[in-house]
Amino acid sequence: MKKTGLLLLLILVGAASAQTTYAPANAGNPEGTSANSNTFPTLRMETPTYSDLYCAGFVSKQLLPNANFVTGGLNTPNTTKFVNGDLIYLTGGGYQVGQQYTVVRELKDPNQLELFQGQDKLIKQAGQPYAEQAHVRIVDTRSKMAIAQVEFSCDPVNPGDFVIPYVDKKAIDLQQPHTFDRFLPASGRMGGRIILAKDFDSELGNGSKVYINLGTNQGVQIGEYFRAFRRYEEDLHNPVDSLSFMASVSEDTQKHPSSTDQHMFTKTNGPQIHVRDMPRRSIGEIVIIGTTPTTATGMITSSLEDVHVGDNVELEQ
Repeated sequence: MKKTGLLLLLILVGAASAQTTYAPANAGNPEGTSANSNTFPTLRMETPTYSDLYCAGFVSKQLLPNANFVTGGLNTPNTTKFVNGDLIYLTGGGYQVGQQYTVVRELKDPNQLELFQGQDKLIKQAGQPYAEQAHVRIVDTRSKMAIAQVEFSCDPVNPGDFVIPYVDKKAIDLQQPHTFDRFLPASGRMGGRIILAKDFDSELGNGSKVYINLGTNQGVQIGEYFRAFRRYEEDLHNPVDSLSFMASVSEDTQKHPSSTDQHMFTKTNGPQIHVRDMPRRSIGEIVIIGTTPTTATGMITSSLEDVHVGDNVELEQ
């Protein structure tokens, strides 16, 4: 029985070892590291599609003009949401047959709760969030209102949505799978924060659209990649994640249990753990697909865990 148990243990250890692949010592690893598939995973990237580029939305410091807007459609008032192929009516001036317009919506978050401390202030500094709803083309200008046809819809168009001139967007080249340094120390390169996400989502994954508080004023360019990362201090200060830090991690067999960032009520005689000294952990990569002077719109192309609104970003090397 003992021999059988030992053999089973050796098999399990061998299986566990097989899941972690170590790179040779001479493979050019950064000094002070021993690369393996956990610390240097291989990222397989998603490439933004047409829909990703034209439906991502943006945050703009400069408010968009609202003189031209959607007033209804062919089946008004029985239909209030318009999608591909529908005919809609536009109020305003300057319309010409054949012109293309983008339908945008000025947004407000119905949930007033901050996802991280200081979020409202950062959004106010960055500008007004807008959603991109659809592309339309003018087909008739003979009446007081212009008639347009929806050629591509991201989400249904509603009366009251604005229309602005259509602008072509730059396609993003495919990026090949590559090794990702999960515990890369701060590089001192340009950095900012994810202040908001499309549809006001909070936990994000591959393909999600995010808005960061860096723009062309700081030199951000479409097609650049940013690393998303999180410090454990941010978990400690998060109202939800911090609950786990308050739970006991000690074992009954430990004579001197440890404490994390202790205060007078949690002080122990054991080892003291300081969260600020823990490595920052990189979570994934974001490609920039749109810019304004004060903000950039990005798409998460690869993630190792959930990306959160409030996470930090840093320009990739």
